[in-house]
Amino acid sequence: MACSEPVSSVGENMSVSTAPRKPRILLATSGSVAAVKFANLCHCFCEWAEVRAVATNPSLHFIDRTAIPKDVILYTDNDEWSSWKKLGDSVLHIELRKWADIMVIAPLSANTLAKIAGGLCDNLLTCIARAWDYSKPFFVAPAMNTFMWNNPFTEKHLISIDELGISLIPPVTKRLACGDYGNGAMAEPSAIYSTVRLFYESKAKQGTGRV
Repeated sequence: MACSEPVSSVGENMSVSTAPRKPRILLATSGSVAAVKFANLCHCFCEWAEVRAVATNPSLHFIDRTAIPKDVILYTDNDEWSSWKKLGDSVLHIELRKWADIMVIAPLSANTLAKIAGGLCDNLLTCIARAWDYSKPFFVAPAMNTFMWNNPFTEKHLISIDELGISLIPPVTKRLACGDYGNGAMAEPSAIYSTVRLFYESKAKQGTGRV
């Protein structure tokens, strides 16, 4: 399934009142070089879903914010408490957790993997993960050097997040950003999009109600 699949035709849009709303996808990125593909990932999902995005501060070094679709709001750690003034005001990581039908972290760095596996929540992204309703789908697409991917800690952390119900989109073997060749590169945005969309649509066809 290509991420450039066309959106609904005008005729289909005219009957939107009887159709279910678009899925709400929360796309997040952490501090891996693969974050250079984050804008492309956002474009893939915007063809099909309503998208909001979250970026950690380290990931901003790699993201071209001007390439992100104009209708996608990109939230950073600076936004976490900027709108909160008094008791009763909404808290961003809770509101995003409530809003989203599905969460996708791509790329998932070794550091953020370790944080989620250990329950740490020191930024906007990990606070959303800590507050997440794990009856809702949660996908991660790791990206790291082969030595880091093969480290024993990685296996332990993957087991921990699997027990939470987080779905893994495995890395692939290719030439890495550092020049090494090996496993650890993030799956392509089109593959991530296809995986999530096929999962969502298969659940919808099963009539499970909540995907």
